[in-house]
Amino acid sequence: MNRPLMPKATAVWLVENTSLTFEQIADFCGLHPLEVKGIADGEVAAGIVGMDPIVNAQITREQLDRVQADPKARLALIKPAVELPKKKGRGARYTPVSKRQDKPDAVAWIVKYHPEVTDASISKLLGTTKNTIQQIRDRSHWNYQNIRPRDPVGLGLCSQIDLDEVVRKAQGRRQAMQIDEDVDLPTPIDEMVEREAARESAPEEEDVPTVESVFGNRG
Repeated sequence: MNRPLMPKATAVWLVENTSLTFEQIADFCGLHPLEVKGIADGEVAAGIVGMDPIVNAQITREQLDRVQADPKARLALIKPAVELPKKKGRGARYTPVSKRQDKPDAVAWIVKYHPEVTDASISKLLGTTKNTIQQIRDRSHWNYQNIRPRDPVGLGLCSQIDLDEVVRKAQGRRQAMQIDEDVDLPTPIDEMVEREAARESAPEEEDVPTVESVFGNRG
């Protein structure tokens, strides 16, 4: 809930200039009723100059009169006393020039230890291009011989929290990859062994006697 810009100063003014109850003032200013009572008794907020919420356009005279007439009613700000700055979207991650040469090492580390992380996620995490990531994956990078996999957190290219979040999101993809790797496809040798075993276990066919086998060939 929105509160007045200077809660105690506003409470001082309301105590001194209105007939609002301690509960009404406390609810509007975000204070405890006993704290408002302390203001009325001069034990709290001594020396604080009251601030008129009507002059500051936080409430209207009509609203104040209505709430004073009804102890169960409550004051509400017309608008927030302070405009909160809008959260800026995250742009491309900036990396100091001194650390940019470490990016390939960081990419190599993620590709080696977390191959399930997508190129898009790596690019966003480290602020590098997908083309560079792909070249490191297929070992076609111009400086691949000098690239050493190193932890991007230790290199100061990202935080441990951000890295863990990227890896966590990719866990489902990694599990799917492991399942595919665990499925053993039959090889030609395996199939041959199975056929031979089946042949040996099959019952032998009985020989059916013929005229030639009984009387011989007398022709």
